[in-house]
Amino acid sequence: MTGIWLLALLHLYIGWRVAPQLPGPLAAGAFIALLLLSLALIPAALLGRKARKRATADRWTWAGMLALGLFSMLLVLTLLRDLLLLAALPFNLPPLAMPSAIAVPTLALLAALWGLVGARRTARVREVEVPIAGLPAALQGFTIAQITDVHVGPTVKRGYVQAIVESVNRLQADAVAVTGDLVDGRVVDLRHDVAPLAGLRSRHGTFFVTGNHEYYSGADEWSALLGSLGLRVLTNEHVVLLHDGAQLVMAGVADFTAHHFDPGQRSDPQRAMAGAPPGAGLRVLLAHQPRSAPAAADAGFDVQLSGHTHGGQFWPWNLFVPLQQPFTAGLHRLRRLWVYTSRGTGYWGPPLRLGAPSEITRLRFVRASP
Repeated sequence: MTGIWLLALLHLYIGWRVAPQLPGPLAAGAFIALLLLSLALIPAALLGRKARKRATADRWTWAGMLALGLFSMLLVLTLLRDLLLLAALPFNLPPLAMPSAIAVPTLALLAALWGLVGARRTARVREVEVPIAGLPAALQGFTIAQITDVHVGPTVKRGYVQAIVESVNRLQADAVAVTGDLVDGRVVDLRHDVAPLAGLRSRHGTFFVTGNHEYYSGADEWSALLGSLGLRVLTNEHVVLLHDGAQLVMAGVADFTAHHFDPGQRSDPQRAMAGAPPGAGLRVLLAHQPRSAPAAADAGFDVQLSGHTHGGQFWPWNLFVPLQQPFTAGLHRLRRLWVYTSRGTGYWGPPLRLGAPSEITRLRFVRASP
């Protein structure tokens, strides 16, 4: 209930600061009507999920998430407008109240539309080269296609997943890694939508680790279903891949927060490495959250592939990711460990991506220069 009141107060703030400065009662009335619609749709999306018919629940979610994305843009732009007006006070500038008020809904609508296009398009391929000291010649050029944070659910359906699978298969990678937050919902509701994942193709197969959203949705059920689709689920364990005579350790850990849901699945990179051949030419850990990196470095991994952050998904929320995670996006070094954090292949919540485009990542491992 507190959240509803806060949402109402924030809508009231936007209306109070912008509507009186719009040109004429018609524009002001239209803007207030837009705010009232937003205020109704955002909570309705959450309540609508309880609808008996899945299609009805999904339509409510679509409407509410679109409204949430627009509201977010309106709130940020209203705050920026107030800062601009405050900064302009000491200067003898032309009147800014009306032009800046017009700019708020105009830019918010354009940003929401642009962000919607960015979220709904199939993620583009991002090429990343990772230099590894002492990499065996047989593993020179080994490639992993990484997808993460697809969030199959009310607004991400089978067609979206199928397009991702087709894009990954065109890469002809040596292995495919799915680093968590694949789903937002129960197996019974989303089984049909994730089915295209059975079509993922690579030389050594597809490997999956859980993200926090799998635990919200029934991680054991999802692990069982994904296993039946041909994905190898790695929960604090590893497999050894033999690639042209060289050994590569492909390991995976449960999500960093898994122990809050199942104490027996506490994320444990040391356990994932246990028993791995000491002479392996490359040791890769799949870990949903970048904050697994210190433990991965201690366990002796060369590379960690992560997601979770969405790269912030849309500005300005990317500025707050470092408050929780050591890395927001891209390739970083922690001691001798390389950590790659994907910006995600889908989206969560509002269908909105601004300044943090989605990606399918093709990681290519090469021998580091002496």
